[in-house]
Amino acid sequence: MSKFTHLDEAGQARMVDVTEKTPTVRSATATGLVRCAPHVVAALRDGSVPKGDVLAVARVAGIAGAKRTPELLPLAHVIGVHGVVLDAEVTDDGVELTATARTADRTGVEMEALTAVSVAALNVVDMVKALDKSTSIESVRLIAKTGGKSGDWHREP
Repeated sequence: MSKFTHLDEAGQARMVDVTEKTPTVRSATATGLVRCAPHVVAALRDGSVPKGDVLAVARVAGIAGAKRTPELLPLAHVIGVHGVVLDAEVTDDGVELTATARTADRTGVEMEALTAVSVAALNVVDMVKALDKSTSIESVRLIAKTGGKSGDWHREP
């Protein structure tokens, strides 16, 4: 039987014990796209989406989502999320989202950054779905992380 970090000796799921690890400064950045039809992009740009300020709601929801990551991912650690920045920009393709999460803790914030983007994207869809049911979430991915035992990593362009 191969050794999986999130399985115990009996093959049962477990949370990895990070008690002995030293807290270090860590960050992670994730991106995603909410692809929108041209008429939705126009409504986003001119502020005529019936539900209100889509980007403001997405930003707040994404930050809240990052802080709730361990509630959504059962094997994720409860860590101090010390900072989250969520940028949302309307482009010709829809809404581009970028989230950076930071901590000074024993494990990284990759999942928090990915959760922030995912929750923000879901909120964009929720806010514009009355305008276009075909709105979709695409390309949610980690693009960079810093700190920790594995060091820095950046996705190749």
